[in-house]
Amino acid sequence: MDKLKQLESFVSVVARGSLTAAARAEGVAPAIMGRRLDALEERLGVKLLVRTTRRIALTHEGSAFLEDCQRLLADLANAEASVSAGGVKASGHLRITAPAGFGRRHVAPLVTKFREQHAEVTISLNLSDRVVDLAGEGFDCAVRVGDLPDSSLVSVRMADNRRLCVATPRYLQRHGTPQHPGELAKFDCLTLSSDASQTRGWAFTVDGELVYLKPGGPLDCSDGQVLHDWCLAGYGIAWRSTWEVESEIAAGRLVALLQDFAAPPNGIYAVFPQRKHLPLRVRLWIDFLKHHYGQAEFWGTSPT
Repeated sequence: MDKLKQLESFVSVVARGSLTAAARAEGVAPAIMGRRLDALEERLGVKLLVRTTRRIALTHEGSAFLEDCQRLLADLANAEASVSAGGVKASGHLRITAPAGFGRRHVAPLVTKFREQHAEVTISLNLSDRVVDLAGEGFDCAVRVGDLPDSSLVSVRMADNRRLCVATPRYLQRHGTPQHPGELAKFDCLTLSSDASQTRGWAFTVDGELVYLKPGGPLDCSDGQVLHDWCLAGYGIAWRSTWEVESEIAAGRLVALLQDFAAPPNGIYAVFPQRKHLPLRVRLWIDFLKHHYGQAEFWGTSPT
């Protein structure tokens, strides 16, 4: 007897509460369903169900085995759906969180594109710079930028994130160009204020060593977008992520500085709670992000 059919029958009987209901759903006789269960228990050498004329109850072994069977059948359905044009469609509600600035620029536009392909999925996007408790607050996936703390969460690295010193051509014409990180003290540096999360300073590689500097200047702010705007307005040098400034560098509005001293990149990650079975909508969303973030041209301009 087909092993997969035995597993499907076992799960169906438990879900529907009786052999008769499960047999009716499949269009077979209850006796056929009973023979499948008998064969499964004989093959495993354990009793999975206690069957009486009135009710069906799971044994201890049956309860543990049921969870494994449900996961196995769901994984099989997802695998088939991923390679079949007419397969099972992703559905349900997807809850995503991302940092505010990055999310506005590089997550929100992709949310709408993703839903164009998966119309049966509804999506909630939360943009916040605080570290959201995914499991505690019911989120399916987070996009996070930078070094990740150790945790029970699962992470998928989707792209590199580098930080660069940048300034406008006009600022550099008026004030000169630093040739070494140590010279930044002579320039107007636009920095995050002390109450912001970036406490270690600006990172550089000097003589093969990773060093952190805390340059100063006449302007600081707790919001990175404001620093970006000030930099574009020509008020000084900022230390920004490539995802934020690559389009301006490509267009000539900003100039990358001190690239020979750039620190090693950290990452852009999709993060999700530890699960033995990931819903199809979440898996497809992560694959969708990885596809777009893996294209170098994506970071030059925001998707439209």
